[in-house]
Amino acid sequence: MHTCLIIDFGSQVTKLIARRVREMNVYSVIVPPHEAMQALTKETKCIILSGSPHSVLAQNHPTIDQNIFEVGLPVLGICYGQQLMAKIFGGKVENKGEREFGKSQLNVVKNNKFITEDSTVWMSHGDCITSLPQGFEVIARTQNAPFAAIANEAKKFYGIQFHPEVTHTQKGREILKHFVLEISGCKPEWTMKRYKDEAIATIKAQIGNKIAICALSGGVDSAVAARLVAEAIGERLICVLVDTGLLRKGEVEQIKATFPNLNVIDAKARFFRELSTVSDPEQKRKIIGRLFIEYFQAFARNHEEADFLVQGTIYPDVIESAKAGGLAQTIKSHHNVGGLPEDMHLSLVEPLRELFKDEVRLLGEELGMEQKVIYRHPFPGPGLGIRILGEVTEEKVKILQDADKIYIDFLHEKGLYTKIWQAFAVLLPCKTVGVMGDGRTYEYTLALRAITSEDGMTAQVFPFDIHDLTDVSTRIVNNVKGVNRVVYDITSKPPATIEWE
Repeated sequence: MHTCLIIDFGSQVTKLIARRVREMNVYSVIVPPHEAMQALTKETKCIILSGSPHSVLAQNHPTIDQNIFEVGLPVLGICYGQQLMAKIFGGKVENKGEREFGKSQLNVVKNNKFITEDSTVWMSHGDCITSLPQGFEVIARTQNAPFAAIANEAKKFYGIQFHPEVTHTQKGREILKHFVLEISGCKPEWTMKRYKDEAIATIKAQIGNKIAICALSGGVDSAVAARLVAEAIGERLICVLVDTGLLRKGEVEQIKATFPNLNVIDAKARFFRELSTVSDPEQKRKIIGRLFIEYFQAFARNHEEADFLVQGTIYPDVIESAKAGGLAQTIKSHHNVGGLPEDMHLSLVEPLRELFKDEVRLLGEELGMEQKVIYRHPFPGPGLGIRILGEVTEEKVKILQDADKIYIDFLHEKGLYTKIWQAFAVLLPCKTVGVMGDGRTYEYTLALRAITSEDGMTAQVFPFDIHDLTDVSTRIVNNVKGVNRVVYDITSKPPATIEWE
């Protein structure tokens, strides 16, 4: 199976490159720079160098074995990848003292097979090429980037200053297709059915005839992971839910309806006790993650026959915790990422770790799962613990559960739920003065969030009709004791993350 090798220099959107390649039904793998040469196989047909938060002008900047350019494969450098390639071949890179971030108009200046038409592209860089290496020429430019796209077409080396992998770049998919399919000649042989079959075979080989415990939450990821592992090992999979008290209203009952043989651990009191007085979001995540592991560990002691723990970790969880090779900046940690305690006898199984949310849903369809399960909005592993800013208490959880249910029910009623990638409510750590009837109130402020996205790596705010926002706000304030003000979050990702914590 033809493969595109993506070398990750730490960009927060490297995985998007892999995803765009997979959309072409071409298999892609991501490796850190120091593993690039060893990762080459006879199936590797092209190489992409990612962007990076680092600068090629810095001492000890991330680099690569220059022999990678001698293996005869087409190479595409994106942003930092372009600058690194130019520097390696003798070009000049400088910092002009001003960062370019946002949309630019790209104009083709030389006919070529790579970039065939003018379009809008997304820039995000501080350094830029100021002198081309020998053998390269400009094929496209923008007003502020005279070397926006360069090529050595004899060697099939290409470099671009913009990011074709993000949705903001108008013809980004076409540009990548030209490189992967036409210039590199990759055959579109990778499909979700093939992934399912290979994943099942991998799980069978990993678990063998032993027993696994699945950390089931009822969300899309853990549900698909459970079904996938069950396809591989059948009744040797034991599903368990830790009721943290941080789930959505009615969540436990819904999960039981979907997974009748579910083992439920009531851990609400312990979670609330250990989260009391804690406000820092990273500390909350770590406490929740630690307690999850402790409860699974205790459950496992009572199931000594089990040797494996299944988790529904997906790539956005991983990429926002730490990137391959440690070259990226950490955004936030995730309780599913970082491994298990050394004294825990269970080995970790994460069959979805390389998939985006939309790919997980496609896999769910391939497994024949119900639409209402696989198209449910994403829900974070730490649950409402990171949707309550500041200290988490039972009272606050009850307020947020009630408000969130009204919000989600409203979206279903209006036919908006399936048009939104993710919607949820956030309880803010501030109270405001209000008036209800003839009385003064001093209650919490609630923020509503709704975004559209393809993969969760970038997101845009959902454009509600103002009448819908005022309608749902009225319903929440009238029916949820403890909330007297509702606001709507209109920030995209980037610069914000989807979740508030």
